[in-house]
Amino acid sequence: MKNISIKLILLVWCLALQFPVFGFTQRNLLQKAGVSVDSLKKVLIVDYSWVPCPDYDDRDGWDNFLGDKKEYCIGQGEECLDYKWQIILATDYLEYQRSGSRDAMQTPYGENNDALSKLVIAELAEGKGRFIDQIINGVYQYCQMASWAVSAHLNMQKFDKVLPYYKENIIDLQVADVGAFLSWTYYFLHKEFDKVNPVISDYLRAEITRRVLDPYMANPSMIGWMALGRVPRMVNNWNTWCNSNVLQCFLLVEDDKDKLAAAVWQSMQSVDQFINFNHEDGACAEGPSYWGVAAGKMFDYLDLLSLATGGKISIFSEPIIKNLGEYISNTYAGNKWTVNFSDASAKSAEDFYLWYRFGKAVNSLEMVHLAALLYNPDIYPFKSNKRQCADIFKGLRAMNVRGELLVCKPEHRFKPYVAYPQSEMCLMSNNAGYFFAAKGGNNGESHNHNDVGSFVLYIDSKPVIIDAGVGTYTRQTFGPERYTIWTMRSDYHNLPIVNGIVQKDGKEYRAGKLIFNEKKKFFSVDIASAYPDEAQLKKWERSYRLEKDKLRIIDSFVLNEILLNNEVIFMLPTFPQIVSPGKIMFDNADGKVFLQYETRQFEPTVEIITLDDTKLSTVWGKTIYRVILKSIQPMLSGTYTYTISKK
Repeated sequence: MKNISIKLILLVWCLALQFPVFGFTQRNLLQKAGVSVDSLKKVLIVDYSWVPCPDYDDRDGWDNFLGDKKEYCIGQGEECLDYKWQIILATDYLEYQRSGSRDAMQTPYGENNDALSKLVIAELAEGKGRFIDQIINGVYQYCQMASWAVSAHLNMQKFDKVLPYYKENIIDLQVADVGAFLSWTYYFLHKEFDKVNPVISDYLRAEITRRVLDPYMANPSMIGWMALGRVPRMVNNWNTWCNSNVLQCFLLVEDDKDKLAAAVWQSMQSVDQFINFNHEDGACAEGPSYWGVAAGKMFDYLDLLSLATGGKISIFSEPIIKNLGEYISNTYAGNKWTVNFSDASAKSAEDFYLWYRFGKAVNSLEMVHLAALLYNPDIYPFKSNKRQCADIFKGLRAMNVRGELLVCKPEHRFKPYVAYPQSEMCLMSNNAGYFFAAKGGNNGESHNHNDVGSFVLYIDSKPVIIDAGVGTYTRQTFGPERYTIWTMRSDYHNLPIVNGIVQKDGKEYRAGKLIFNEKKKFFSVDIASAYPDEAQLKKWERSYRLEKDKLRIIDSFVLNEILLNNEVIFMLPTFPQIVSPGKIMFDNADGKVFLQYETRQFEPTVEIITLDDTKLSTVWGKTIYRVILKSIQPMLSGTYTYTISKK
């Protein structure tokens, strides 16, 4: 009895620590909407009438559905009629362990994904059977692969974590993605395959079942991203990304209604965990560029579930769902730029089809108007890339709303002040074209950077003070060497280096004493707890105030001991010039911007950072710049003030 009590106390203590950090609230919105497995059986549509496009053999239907995109779809497929399917070698998998490179395995895999995507879409567009043989070649290629998982995710296997192990079928992002694409291929083309040889369809269906359907149901508590273990765990984009794809697999391939209902119910329980672990304010901890595969994939899941139940299961009216959607419009900085914390990129994907669909579902005018503003009818909705297959469901739903976007009002307005109190982030703007964002949080977030208290600033929708983002993913990115990578460290964010010490990784290194003041356009956070004890830091309160013509930053600090001179970092996209004592000037495309500081407190230096990683250089060009303000006179306590303005 005593042991049981001790275990119970420890469990409660662990939960009490975990839930506030990750924002866990037991909402279970989907389970409440769905009620039970038996209820699902009554509302699930099993005759495929929910599919939002014509049947394969409805040629007039497809002509009308694709409209001016028909010939483009066919042309894309024609480029792949002579494609040579790539064989992924054992050494391609081994390269991830040997050098950390994901590309050795993912490049040939991605080329196959791209080719098969184009061929299938082309056949749907043309409907003459011209692409069928080459599609069959691709289908056989996938069916004969040892695993659909990528090399970087084989650590999910229990046994061999380097090469695909034939006794295991894990479900990672790629398995779910490929499974969904092949399920649509089966749904649309299995009758055409049967005209060639019935073995083809049978083989494909069996492999989807073996690799996705069976392992999904076999032991869900052991699949980490499903978050269905006894103690809830932090949930990231894998949950909704995988669940939305797996749901497609079941709806398109599983014809046993009992099994289908059980799988859908399980997916609802899992996606509930994603919603439960998000804060009510709706901020995406992984940043806007991950929003599309986090909250965006949650929306695709909810949209699919609503379609498949004839609208009987829908939670779009819940406030948290709308808040999760509007995060993407709130953080949009204009001209393809966006607020980027964590592993997010500062360049936005501008997925206007998704934004419009989401906004329409939750009745968000700001989302639909922004989508209309960014709408480009030339953008191909079925695009694939060198990692994922084409997202057929998303493409079909995009085609469903193309006409609506043409007549929707195009508009985007920056809100003067947006507080995310639970997620510890603040956005502000003024009439002079300044758009600012800062964060508190902790250094144990999903896709974490050590950036508690950091900020970014845009003026006239152009970056002024930046977060560099993240480079190309390698083994080191998600391993014990993560914080040896400069983009992850606090000394390459807009933060102080205290006594020569930078912030530490871990959820215990976090912000404190946050203050939001909308009326004064003010945000303040104590970042002392984000630094380890070696920093000898008692207090470091950083406050941001957006005034009518400038951003004012004030650091108020107290140290226990002086070890080294403090340094304060500012990351810039353009070359800074020290034009006079206390004044640094840099370009903002249309004009000049000035960073001003106290000359009696700091000595400035400028570091040029060469970007040899294409993921970074595509965003910023060949170089970015690091301004280092080094304190002249060490002090146990004091105040630093800086301003950033156009003059």
